Amino acid sequence: MRSVAMAIVLSGLLTTSSLAAEKRYDAGASDTEIRIGQTMPYSGAASGYGVNGKAELAYWKMVNSQGGINGRKVTLLSMDDGYSPAKTVEQTRRLVEQDEVLAIIGSLGTPTNSAVQKYLSGKKVPHIFITSGASKWNDPANFPTTTPFYPPYEQEARIYGKYIAREMQDAKVAVIYQNDDFGKDYLKGFKNGLGAKSSLIVIEASYEVGEPTIDSQIVNLKASGADTLLTIATPKFAAQSIRKVASLGWKPAHFMVSVGSSVGGVLEPAGFEASTGLITALTAKVVGDPAWDDDKGVKDYLAFMKAWYPEGNPIDGSTQIGYGTAQMTEILLRACGDDLTRENLVRQATHLTKVSLPLFLPGVTISTTPTDYAAYNTFKMARFDGKTWKFFGDNIDTSVK
Repeated sequence: MRSVAMAIVLSGLLTTSSLAAEKRYDAGASDTEIRIGQTMPYSGAASGYGVNGKAELAYWKMVNSQGGINGRKVTLLSMDDGYSPAKTVEQTRRLVEQDEVLAIIGSLGTPTNSAVQKYLSGKKVPHIFITSGASKWNDPANFPTTTPFYPPYEQEARIYGKYIAREMQDAKVAVIYQNDDFGKDYLKGFKNGLGAKSSLIVIEASYEVGEPTIDSQIVNLKASGADTLLTIATPKFAAQSIRKVASLGWKPAHFMVSVGSSVGGVLEPAGFEASTGLITALTAKVVGDPAWDDDKGVKDYLAFMKAWYPEGNPIDGSTQIGYGTAQMTEILLRACGDDLTRENLVRQATHLTKVSLPLFLPGVTISTTPTDYAAYNTFKMARFDGKTWKFFGDNIDTSVK
C-alpha cells in the first residue's frame, strides 16, 4: 500500500531548502537514516494512550518498506515514560544524549512534556507535534522550538461554554477536571465561553492522575443538584465518569472533552448505552460511522490498519491521532529534503498553511506562523447516539473569541 501522506500536496510548507544542492545534517540524520524520538505512556495511569505510539511505529514500518523518506530509513525510538514526568526526563535525556535523535516528535502528555520543555529548548532540539493541546505550547517567544499538534484545549472548551450559555440558560453545571495544566486549560476555556453565565457552575471537583478512581467525586457532583456535567478527563477517568454517572441513575446533559471521546478507547469500555447522549467537539471523521464508509481517507486508514497494525483498534481515537501525527511528520521530513537540520525542521513546522490530512473533517486544516503555533481553529459539535458520534450544526471557528 502506498503511503497516504505521499499523496498530500506539500504546497502548504516551505520547500526552498530541498532545492539546495548541498546536503546538511544535524545529529540523527545522514544519507541513510533519520532518527527521531518520543515518549509515550505504554504503562501507568494513561496507558490507554500507548496505542498512539504503536500506530506511529507501524506507520514508519510502512514508509520504510516503500523506500523511506527521500531514500532514508526513518527510525522512531518510542520510549515508555509511564506518564511520569520524572521518567520522561530520564528517557528524553537518553534520546538526546545517547541516541542522538534529530528531534523529539509526537511525545504525549501535558505534565510529561512540561518536564522536558526547558531542557530541550536549551539544547535547541526540536520538540514538535506534541500530543497535547495545552496553551503553553504556543509560546514562540520563549520556546521557539516547541510546537503542538493537537486541538487547543482552551479553544475547544469555549465551544461548550458558549453552547450552554446560549442553549441552556437555566443549567446547573458541575465540572470534574484533572488537576494539572491539561485540566486547568480546559476549565479556563469553559469559563471564558460561559462569560457572564459563569455563575451557572454550581460545583467543581478535581482529581489527581495517580488516583485509582473518581467515583467519590462523581457522587458529590450529583449530590449538588447539577443537571449538566462537563467531564475534563483522560481516557481511563473519562470512562469511569461515564460508568459512575450511569450507575447512579444520574441523567445530566453530559459534555465530554475530545480527549475522552474515543469510541474504541473510552465509550466502548464504558458501555455504549451509558455513553448515549454525550456531547463533544471534534476535528476528525468518525471511523466506524457508516457515513464515512466511502470516504477515501477512511478507506486508506483502514487498509493501513489491516496491513500494518492488525492488532490495533481502528475506532480508537488515540490510534487515529498516532496515524495523523506520523503522516504530518512524513510531510515535514519530505519538505526538509536534504537539509535535515534542527533549524530547518523547526522552520518547516512553523510555516504550515492550510495543510489537511485524510482523516480531518471537511474544512479542517492546520496552519502555523512564526508568531502563532496553534495549529487548529476549526471544530464541529457531535452527539453520541449509542453507536457513533453524529455531527450537528456548522463548523465552528474558534479563532474568533
